[in-house]
Amino acid sequence: MTTEPTLTNADLALFSGSEQFVRHGLNRKYICTEGVQFLAERAGAYWLLDKIALHGSRKIDKEDFQVWKLTINADRTATLTTGDGNDDVIKREKLTYTDFPLAEITLWAVRNEFDGFTIMLPSEY
Repeated sequence: MTTEPTLTNADLALFSGSEQFVRHGLNRKYICTEGVQFLAERAGAYWLLDKIALHGSRKIDKEDFQVWKLTINADRTATLTTGDGNDDVIKREKLTYTDFPLAEITLWAVRNEFDGFTIMLPSEY
């Protein structure tokens, strides 16, 4: 018997700061905080981290602060938007299906001292 991944906003609100970091498996320049790792595990959303770490956009790479927002529609389609933190959209991608358990999630990718990026929940900044 398998169970569906579960996640609530209350679960994510428990994270503030991070003592341990996990490198992304395919793009070693990206590391994830404990809260983001929890999100990926509980929501079955490693694909979302892949979307962020493997975006392939030079324009996004130039931004020291990136806002990634996933918005789920009633028909289980979704939109993944990348912004610069100043309400300027850099990239918008339509997803034909997702089983992500929340109505939306915002993640930040912040350039770190190793010239890579740390993916975090806003509460972990």
